[in-house]
Amino acid sequence: MEEYLCLTDLLDNDLTSYEYFYALTEELQEEIRRQDLRSFQEMQAFAESRQQS
Repeated sequence: MEEYLCLTDLLDNDLTSYEYFYALTEELQEEIRRQDLRSFQEMQAFAESRQQS
């Protein structure tokens, strides 16, 4: 699992993460920004857990 310095770094350097992030709702994007997740796997797991609750 590749980790980046911050969420911005992740989105700038990983196309899969960028596409996934911007396909999410704005509310979920804001929650992810607050968490400052640094890998696609972390972001995906967080988004899935929030969508289930």
